[in-house]
Amino acid sequence: MSHMAQIKTQLKTLKLSGMLDNLDLRLLEAQQNQLTFSEFLSIILSDETETRDMRKLKRLLLNAGLGPEKTIETFDFYFNPSINAAYIRELATCRFIERGEGVFFIGPTGTGKTHLAKALCHQACRQHLSAAFYSFFHFFNELEKAELKNQLSKLIKKLIKIDLLIIDDFGFKKIDQNAAEYLYSIVDARYAVKSIVLTSNRAIPDWANIFPDPLMANAVLDRIAHHSHQIILKGESYRKKLAPKFQNA
Repeated sequence: MSHMAQIKTQLKTLKLSGMLDNLDLRLLEAQQNQLTFSEFLSIILSDETETRDMRKLKRLLLNAGLGPEKTIETFDFYFNPSINAAYIRELATCRFIERGEGVFFIGPTGTGKTHLAKALCHQACRQHLSAAFYSFFHFFNELEKAELKNQLSKLIKKLIKIDLLIIDDFGFKKIDQNAAEYLYSIVDARYAVKSIVLTSNRAIPDWANIFPDPLMANAVLDRIAHHSHQIILKGESYRKKLAPKFQNA
């Protein structure tokens, strides 16, 4: 076995795929540019670090239930001038997560609420924070399924522990007493410590109507609303811009 083949075998054994995949190219660059050994080593180690970071990001996005497409970079701020782009970019630093603050995106359908929520989730994953994105229906459906499988406690612990919890279309429909109690236990444990992002096309005062009784509504909403950023989105649906145009015959 040649010296180079032995090095590649060792890199494979050590699972240093970033270094292995780029080794031939980096050796050629080092030779052409007359790099020192320390310069070459720094570059090849950066390749490994970047590969591991990308692998971790993919895993975090998968665990969060996200695809790669809805990011801050792909959001069209020009379509909806009512959105404060600087404010959104500040939220995208994820400092609100460090402070345990919440974020609400409220507005009509198609104004960008879900995209922005997913973008914040994506930013959190980029910073190696744990996150989970649920639609309102899926969130409570998962809790119900976990209860039937005697895994409710495990799921609630997970939802309490993650750095960022996102519920899309909050207030979509009424919830029963059990669901309200599950939500309260999660919100109460995360209060002022862990961040929650909510999107809704209903005004915040209307959220109380989804709960089975006003006491439970007040208990949950008081904790959710405290230390939260409220962003109101206005304007027409972005989907209208993307819809095909048909001419009358």
